Amino acid sequence: MESTLSIDVKICGISTPEALLTAAEGGARAVGFVFYPPSPRALTPDIAGNLARMLPTGMRAVGLFVDASDDLIASVTTRVPLDMLQLHGNETPRRVAEIRGRFHTPVMKVIRVATGADLVPLADFEVVADWILFDAKPPPHLTSLPGGTGIAFDWQLLQRVKVAKPWMLSGGLNAGNLAEAVSLTGAKMVDVSSGVEDRPGVKSAERIRDFLDVAVKL
Repeated sequence: MESTLSIDVKICGISTPEALLTAAEGGARAVGFVFYPPSPRALTPDIAGNLARMLPTGMRAVGLFVDASDDLIASVTTRVPLDMLQLHGNETPRRVAEIRGRFHTPVMKVIRVATGADLVPLADFEVVADWILFDAKPPPHLTSLPGGTGIAFDWQLLQRVKVAKPWMLSGGLNAGNLAEAVSLTGAKMVDVSSGVEDRPGVKSAERIRDFLDVAVKL
């Protein structure tokens, strides 16, 4: 479907047909399926495959992996039609290049940000990744959850860097702060998960619609 949004929106952690259809009807350009067992949003490849095949034409399916082995990625990609692989762990630039080369699928590397120093690796990842996603670095007590924590970072940090590749903004976004986040960063695509949930792993159709309604006005 053709999006009517001024910015592109990815809804991550989709796990039900209802959430997927709400995202599609609201104009989201992509959805994310999580393949990381500790996450409350984790899916089996079979469930994700069924959901991915429901996507309307032009809407992208992104698979989220955290320090995954080739075997795990292969077990997913053979059953789920993914348009992009999102690497949300401690993957090195070399590992990103390996995954991109082996699976012949665009790769998005997540850079987790708390301070300006966390942006130093950006230059190395831009060489090997197709997309960059800036997310908040979780505090130590949430180390098992690399994303979807509802935590934001200082968006003004992105005003000091030039990003050579397409990029997304994530981390603590919701309908209430989306406009400010986009204004401060100039983001053209955003990624939301916990900000459209009633509780971890349970998407809210109302919150998805509210978020996309804000995006229409930006």
